[in-house]
Amino acid sequence: MSTDAASAPPGSTRDRVAVATVKELTRRRKLRVEVDGVGIALFHANDRVYAFADLCIHQDRSLAKGTLLHGRVICPGHQWRFDLETGYEEDQDLCQPTYPVTVEGDTVYLDPAPRRVVPGSQEESSS
Repeated sequence: MSTDAASAPPGSTRDRVAVATVKELTRRRKLRVEVDGVGIALFHANDRVYAFADLCIHQDRSLAKGTLLHGRVICPGHQWRFDLETGYEEDQDLCQPTYPVTVEGDTVYLDPAPRRVVPGSQEESSS
């Protein structure tokens, strides 16, 4: 699905973009979408939806083609393991950009402004 920020629902307080349906994401568990020309990897795990910048910070491999295992997405390149909640990669002390998501009804909305976690602290920091 490709979309732009103009598709935010009327009356929203943030620039949110409808990117997928819960039904489709639940069935596939992972999905690549584009928002304003940026690839986003969506994941459904533990009854929650997570969003990452699709290209791994290590070698630009698509995380949407990765594996979900034990609360992490594993990059298909060199098996870096990013925490689904924070984007943090413990072995490298680096963070993959993540995006806030909300679910309303059967629609998954994404805030196109990425958030990052400060390496080592696991606390959110604005970019």
